[in-house]
Amino acid sequence: MNKYLDQVQIASHVAIISVLGLIPKIDLPFLPGVPITAQTLGVMLSGTLLSYRNSIYSVGIFLMLVLIGAPLLSGGRGGISVFFAPSAGYLFGWIIGAGTISIIFAVLKNHLKIYLASVFACFIGGIITIHACGIIGLVLITELNFLQASYLTLAFIPGDIIKCFLAAFITSKLNHKFSTD
Repeated sequence: MNKYLDQVQIASHVAIISVLGLIPKIDLPFLPGVPITAQTLGVMLSGTLLSYRNSIYSVGIFLMLVLIGAPLLSGGRGGISVFFAPSAGYLFGWIIGAGTISIIFAVLKNHLKIYLASVFACFIGGIITIHACGIIGLVLITELNFLQASYLTLAFIPGDIIKCFLAAFITSKLNHKFSTD
């Protein structure tokens, strides 16, 4: 029975990340190819509501669907080309970020209230980890150096902090339903 519950949870989070892609993206004029989207919220929720393995599977399956051409990224983007665009580092960072969030949350929820554990886990995995991967991607794909890429990524931080608090709120309300210790 647990295998089927895992599959339902993974599929539901693939759907959540996909639905968040329907929210229009915001393109930044100074950083073309890296839009502000709501989909990082779905990655954060995968990390806090699912086990480590299932969080990685949910984000990985989502990205595989994008890879084969499903237009699931915000703005209807999809296909192999998005993995060679300036935002590629962020996309790869989603997998690492979801896993990081899941590990940190699993540890912290035993010592802190669910809300605080979620905020910290999402901040470390959902902001620091994903942005580190995004910066590396920007340096590799664009002509930006590390310092320039780091400064440009600061534009995403206010929205991502809001997503951290929103993910923590949702997690605090739903954690008992998804708990998979």
